[in-house]
Amino acid sequence: MSSSAHHHPAIGIDFGTTNSSVALAHPNGRVELVAFPTASATTHSFRSVLYLEQLKQAGRTSTKSFTGPSAIQHYLDADPKGRLIQSLKSYLPSRTLTGTEVFGRRYTIEDLISRILSDLRAHAELQLQQPIHHATVGRPVRFVGSDSPEDDAFAVTRLHAALTHAGFTEVKFEMEPIAAAYAYAYESTLTHDELILIGDFGGGTSDFSLLHVGPNSRPTERILGNSGLGLAGDAFDARIVRKLVSPALGSESFERSYSQAPDRPANLIPAAPAWIYRNLERWHYLSFLKTRNVAEILKSARARAEDPDQIAALISLIEDDLGYQLHQAVQRLKIDLSHNDSARFTFPQLRISGSMEIERTVTRADFESWIAEELTSIETCVDSLLQTTGIAPEKVDRVFLTGGTSFVPAVRRIFESRFPTRVVTGNEFTSVAQGLALRALAAN
Repeated sequence: MSSSAHHHPAIGIDFGTTNSSVALAHPNGRVELVAFPTASATTHSFRSVLYLEQLKQAGRTSTKSFTGPSAIQHYLDADPKGRLIQSLKSYLPSRTLTGTEVFGRRYTIEDLISRILSDLRAHAELQLQQPIHHATVGRPVRFVGSDSPEDDAFAVTRLHAALTHAGFTEVKFEMEPIAAAYAYAYESTLTHDELILIGDFGGGTSDFSLLHVGPNSRPTERILGNSGLGLAGDAFDARIVRKLVSPALGSESFERSYSQAPDRPANLIPAAPAWIYRNLERWHYLSFLKTRNVAEILKSARARAEDPDQIAALISLIEDDLGYQLHQAVQRLKIDLSHNDSARFTFPQLRISGSMEIERTVTRADFESWIAEELTSIETCVDSLLQTTGIAPEKVDRVFLTGGTSFVPAVRRIFESRFPTRVVTGNEFTSVAQGLALRALAAN
């Protein structure tokens, strides 16, 4: 490391599937989070979204882009709407998805991600009043959609390229759960070493690490093991859409059978193809459905459906590009069910589109049955980490959970049943960025 390295600000960047945050660790160990302006206030978590729209001025057409809170504001205010692109991090391991075309221009995934990272950097420079070219950046143990360590390495290479493109000249990567361990050690001002289990739940990935932290050990030197899986909050959202929203939009609607003899069973053909509903589940795919081809498919599906109103509602959801609003409604339900035994799901925006509104009461037990498979995967992942490291649950001093999904009671129960009275939660959305900044400071 060069002698000038000591003067680099210790910057941590948590570029997340859903939210991103940036922190600076001052030489005295104090951590400062970068605040981002929103329409009404400021926030420490910057939505990882990009909005592109076309402007026509004096006969010339140009494309403008916005990121974070301002991307969402511009998108909601726009009519007609441009293109809102979300969850870009989840495309990083995919060798087949290299980019997309927007308004006739081709953008690579790296181009799109670098726009978000450039703005994160600009906001940080503005607040911290200094140029920023060095950063410690988080990465999950397993990326969403990754099937192998090679896929993870490929994702890191692409993320590095996007960071370089955004003006970062020196980047170090650190596992997100290890960053969370730095944040935990900082928050709890430990006086003795502890064996801790970190659970870091993002929008797209869940990561677990077992390590020693405390005055005598840096987290990076004392890792016993990591495990991770490519599912988290987004997978729970997808289940809500599948069980609650899609059926109201015709996923279980069949074609009317015209020449049906009374003694012959109905020829059950789904009115609309299943892949359209699969794209609804990944809410950032909804804008990809806004094509002439899909419009034609749904127009004829509506004509043949037993329940044409449901298909009409699906058509207006796609035409009005209501993916973001649908996602907000799903998030609200998930949060309400974290606090209550039952909650109302409402999606009033569809009513505005001249069709139906979806309203239903959902119990926490319903929701838990929908996500049973994901909960089992999380349990298996945690248990296999304990097995491979040979650590008995009672040997773990503390469990530190971070990320939005750590609020879901069924997720907490997985840990509370194995580690009674030892589960604590951190600053759910900013722990990783804080820990990355502290990690950068430790390396200076």
